[in-house]
Formats: sequence, structure tokens, C-alpha cells
Amino acid sequence: MIDENLAALKTSLERRFRVVNTTLEMAGRAVSILHPASAEELISEVDFDRDERLPYWAELWPSSRILGEHMLGLQGNGRSLLDLGCGSGLVTVCAALAGFDVVASDYYDDAVRFARLNASKNGGRKVRGLSLDWRHIPTDLHRFDVVVASDVLYEQPYGALIAGAIGATLAPSGIALVADPGRVARENFLVALPAVGLELRSQIAMPYADGEVRQTITIFELAHAQ
Repeated sequence: MIDENLAALKTSLERRFRVVNTTLEMAGRAVSILHPASAEELISEVDFDRDERLPYWAELWPSSRILGEHMLGLQGNGRSLLDLGCGSGLVTVCAALAGFDVVASDYYDDAVRFARLNASKNGGRKVRGLSLDWRHIPTDLHRFDVVVASDVLYEQPYGALIAGAIGATLAPSGIALVADPGRVARENFLVALPAVGLELRSQIAMPYADGEVRQTITIFELAHAQ
């Protein structure tokens, strides 16, 4: 778990990154997200050569905006929630504001740091951080009442990988919410669910429009098969 003083963390991030602050209207309230100004500036050939890692986390994707608004409409009531691939933390922030006990996780440690800082500056519940590789879920990681993920199905192998990560982290009576704009691994993900004991409970397609960007974001609700 990452446990840094948030004031010092903000100073550190602003020193290490060229950052911008984006304010979004989410379910009738303003949510402010500090994030890197350019994902392209963060591309590392060393990281890519090692494990094809790319800094998708630095963008505020439409899926995270749709899932974030959905989270703000829920009552957390202190239930535990794991954000898989938290990025800069938009969904994490909204879940914390809704009253969930949130663990923000990502492959990039800096993504987790931004997510924790953003939750704090928006006045949500304190968020814990976790560096997490979906390929190697710790066997001692406790299970969560809710698991969420937005726009994580962008490579073919991630379909089965995300299904497995949810199956390994979701409590027996919990629910998972996955927001996806139609990425290449969506069908692989849905096909992989039964093998890890999960089933699709419902799905809802939500329109997204911002300037010239037009997408349909689908939120999939999953649970352990009964």
C-alpha cells in the first residue's frame, strides 16, 4: 500500500510532471482532477520494451466519466471497493464521494498517487493505494464488495486477464461494474466470465458526447454465478 503525506505528494507530482487541472460536471457537481498534461510525454521505450507498458492512465477517458457519474448515483455506505486500473482517479474520486471505502489500484505507481491526491482534494473518503499487476493478483488480497474498471479492454489478452482479476478480487456476494466503449477485448472478456465463476447480470448502453467525440459506453454489471 502507498502511504505518503498528501501535501508532500502533491508537491512531488507537480515537480515531476507537467500537470493540468480539469474540472468536470459529474451528476450535477464539479469534480476536479489533477493529471499529466500529455500522455504522449510519458511514453517510455524502456517500459514498452519490458512489458509493452503504455501510459494510458494519464488520459481522462469517456468511459471513466460515464462510470464516475454512475458511481455518484450509488450509496456506498462504507462498502469496500477496488478500482482496477484507476488512472488519474476520476472513478476513484466519484466512488469515494459516494461513500465507498476505496482502494485505488494501477500498474503505474504514479497513477495511484494521482488518484489518492484527487480523492483527497475533492473531499471524498480517504483512499488507499495499491500497486497491482493484473497478471499476478496477490493470494492474500482480501475480496471487495464492489470491483470497478473503466476502459481496460484495449488489448486482446486483457479480456481473460480482466475477467480473472475480477473473479479473484470480488466478494462472493459482490458486484462488479465494467465500463467499455467497444474495445477489441470486449467479446473475449464476456466469453471468459464463466471460466472464472462470473456471470453477466445486466448491461446498459450510455451515450457520450463531448465536442466532436461521440461514443456509446456500455456498463456491464457482473456477479459470481449462483
